[in-house]
Amino acid sequence: MVKNKFFCHTIPETILKEAYDMNCKANKCIECTVQQCAHHCDGQNYCTLDRIMVGTHEADPTMNQCTDCKSFCEK
Repeated sequence: MVKNKFFCHTIPETILKEAYDMNCKANKCIECTVQQCAHHCDGQNYCTLDRIMVGTHEADPTMNQCTDCKSFCEK
């Protein structure tokens, strides 16, 4: 069992592999290099989501290291 790339819950790996191969559509508007994310389009540096949520872990963010992709879902 592995986490589902769309909903962050576990499903059988064979089903996930089939769904991923059919649905890996790189969104050319969202570049991403986080290969550990389930939404990352392997082989390309793009996200597969239509949109993402960007947030912060800082009270007063002042640089890009203070921001986070809140749409991240671990593979």
